[in-house]
Formats: sequence, structure tokens, C-alpha cells
Amino acid sequence: MKISPARVAAFEVLRDLDLKQMSSSDLLTSADERLTAKDAGLCREIVLGVLRRQMFLDAIIHSFTGNRSIDPEVLFALRIGAFQLLFLDRIPAFAAISDSVELVRRFKKSSAAPFVNAVLRKLQSGVPELEFSDDVERIATETSHPRSLIEKWSGDHGFEIASAIALANNERPKVAFRKLCHIPDSELSAYSGSYYVENCYLAEGFDEQLLHWMREGKVYVQDEGSQIVASLVDIPERSTFLDLCAAPGGKTGFVASRHSHPDRLIVAADSSPRRLTTLQKNLAYQNVKSVRIVQIDGTSAMPFDAESFDRILVDAPCTGTGTIRHNPEIRYRVTRERIGAAKEKQLRLLQNSSKLVRKGGKLIYSTCSLEPEENEQVAGEFLSGHKDFVQLSASEKIMRMSAGDALRTWPHRDGMDGFFAAVFARY
Repeated sequence: MKISPARVAAFEVLRDLDLKQMSSSDLLTSADERLTAKDAGLCREIVLGVLRRQMFLDAIIHSFTGNRSIDPEVLFALRIGAFQLLFLDRIPAFAAISDSVELVRRFKKSSAAPFVNAVLRKLQSGVPELEFSDDVERIATETSHPRSLIEKWSGDHGFEIASAIALANNERPKVAFRKLCHIPDSELSAYSGSYYVENCYLAEGFDEQLLHWMREGKVYVQDEGSQIVASLVDIPERSTFLDLCAAPGGKTGFVASRHSHPDRLIVAADSSPRRLTTLQKNLAYQNVKSVRIVQIDGTSAMPFDAESFDRILVDAPCTGTGTIRHNPEIRYRVTRERIGAAKEKQLRLLQNSSKLVRKGGKLIYSTCSLEPEENEQVAGEFLSGHKDFVQLSASEKIMRMSAGDALRTWPHRDGMDGFFAAVFARY
């Protein structure tokens, strides 16, 4: 029986996410290359929808199965079918059910086909009422965030904010983009402009016009929060700039497009050949040619003289909890151990890079994490050990986003990914 290529691809992405611990964005980009635009769109909607609702879907599924053990491949097919039945009104129920049944047959679980059919037909008849032991379990299940993460955010920010963050993480984010070339204002009139960043526009989704511009290399998709962080970098005339953790290259391209000039040296570095390849591709797409690319591990000794740079950006590797809207699988991978390991690496990057900042220069530290351990705590520990640095305040335009002197953006409050940025000056 013929089966939708979009659902086959969605099954494969969800399976590979589970087996290989890769990112959904990388796997979906790979899937896009072998699908039509229509199928690619449905594949993305299913994959991201299942990941955003996974715990809720599993609770519904297990309410019909008596918590019996279910093979992973069978569970992937059930989740795909259940998500479509519950959240995609435009998908006919018979198509969602029949293709889920065919998925288990296609992936060598034919004996489970009657079971998948029975569970999904029960769900078609009505959604069972779930019971919860407390409000934390309710929010955790209904928003599909591990209880440990809801508890942590409640401890850090309060239960109401934790709930608001979790709910915002499941909303489909607007698409933020910036122009790479001239586009007439008449063509941009369908999109709203960012209040915080010049040349940043917001779309409700990937419409045909935006997809056309992306194929033509006329726009670069980059979250508004990421662009705000990049806008903190100013490169004066006859000065030098180092982007120490530059891949994938969105912030590097943003900075270079604004400050490219023969009298300025812009260096972009990252730690692995794979990440440098991604960086090179993204800079080429953005038509950025003025950047020198080098492979450097910023946690160890670096091949630069002391006080070599006027500006350094350390966009540090982090747990990424501020980007769960775009990368929903992150919520299932966060642990206190990962947060602690990230903090240790972030401090080493800051300490090493600080040696390269000239007197009068600036060191900008940023993450896409919501966790205080990776943000305020790192900034505070860095300052306590480096008395020749002071923290500067955020710019006037983004002052309302500030947490003290640092920048903070929030999914639930600002409608963008969660970023942290602190600007330090050496004197």
C-alpha cells in the first residue's frame, strides 16, 4: 500500500533522533533535500509537533494500552498518528491511521499493525481524561517537559513563569529573517519589522515569498534574539574582532555585514572541522567574504598574542534551553550534570579569551540558555576573578529586556528565543 513520503521521512527523523541523539534541525534539513516542498512541510510539522507533545501523546497512548511495553518503532508510529488526530485538523483521520499502520509494516513490525490500528481508532472516538498528582505533573505532562525541568525552572523563576515558558515552548515561533540584499519595501510590507534590530523582519511562517527569497539567497533566517545579541558587537575603525565560537555563523555574518571594511580585521573561529565547514557554508550563503576563518579550541592556549583584539564575542556552547521552541528535543536531554559541564567550559572560554582583550576593549559573553548557572553565575564568577574588567549596561533600546546590566530575552515574554548576554570592558 502506498504511504505518504512525508510520514515515512517523519518516522525516520524521529527514529534517528532517538538512536543518534542528533538535532532535529539537522535531520529535517537532510530530509528536506529528498522531499517535495509540500511533503517537507508536512514532515516538519509532524516531527516538531510530536517532539513538542511527546509526553502528552505517550500519556494518552498508555491510557489505552494499560502501560504495556511498546517497541520504539511502534511507539513512533503511534505518536505520529496520535499527533495528527489530535492537532492537525486538516489531515483526514483515515489517512493518519492507515499510514501509521503501514509505517509499522514498512519498518518490519507487521505483527503490531492490528495493535496500532486499534489504539488510534480508540483515540479517534475520544480523548481520555488524564489524572495528575499535582500541578507540576500536570504542566509537565500537558506541555511535554520533564518534571525535573519544570521543577528547576520553578525554583529559578517561580512556578507561574516556569509554566509560561513551557507553554511558549510549544507555540509555533514566528520566522525572523534579515535581508542580504536590496528588497523593495513593497515586497516587505507583508512582514512586521523588529523594534529592536534594524533590517530584521518577522513572518508568521515559511510562506512562498519567504521560501523563494531563501532559495535565491536574498534573506537569512535567524531568530530575533540571536540578532539582538549580535547587535551588541560594535567594531570601531582600525580595530580587530574575534568571534571565538562562531559556528553556525549567523552572528558572525550579522556582525561582518555591518562592520566589514579593509581597516578592520574580523576573525571567526571554532573547534572542529565539521563546525568550520558549517561556518564556511553559512558565510558563503550570506555573501560574507571579509572574515578570516581559523580552527581553535578556545578552552586551551590560543595562537594569538596577549591583548590582540579590541572586541571578542564568546557565544558559548550551552544547553540551549532558550531555543526549545525551535529544537524541542533539547527539553528531554537537559540534566544538572550537563548544565554543570557547560558552565565549566563557559568559564574556561571566558578566562582564556579575556587575555586577548586590549585595554579599553570589550568582551561580550552570550548563551542561548535560560539557566542562571550558565548565565548570571558565569558572569559573576568571571568578574570576581578578573578585577580589570567591569560589566557595562545594555543599550538604551533593549534596556527593558535587561536583567541588571545583562541582556535577557524570554520565549514567553518577548516572543523570541531565550538569550543571555553580558558586555565586559577591560580598563
